[in-house]
Amino acid sequence: MEPRTVLRVEGLAVLALALAGYAASDGPLWLLLALALAPDLSMLGYLAGPRFGSASYDLVHTYTLSLALGVAGLWVDGHAAVLVALVWTGHIGADRFFGYGRKFESGFEDTHLSAQPVPVSALTESE
Repeated sequence: MEPRTVLRVEGLAVLALALAGYAASDGPLWLLLALALAPDLSMLGYLAGPRFGSASYDLVHTYTLSLALGVAGLWVDGHAAVLVALVWTGHIGADRFFGYGRKFESGFEDTHLSAQPVPVSALTESE
């Protein structure tokens, strides 16, 4: 199976597990709907240019922060934090499933899941 297909199936699995966890946690539908697209506000970083935009988008669209929030919520018995983390994680999974991946500085459409080849400059340029 092609790697992009595997990553998309993985995204669907993460989305399904996050939604199941949200339902099992008795999360209100209004909160799910209110937060479902909130991580996409990170795209506003592109107003400051592609380098900052890709960094802000990728920071918010990594499982690391959403899972850290969920673990912290479990640690301190913070039900709201767990619910937000589940919605956030589910959003990332949905993005992966629909083919929206981590961004390269070369443009919003250049992602690790896109059909276009990875830009050579993204692999060769250093900070």
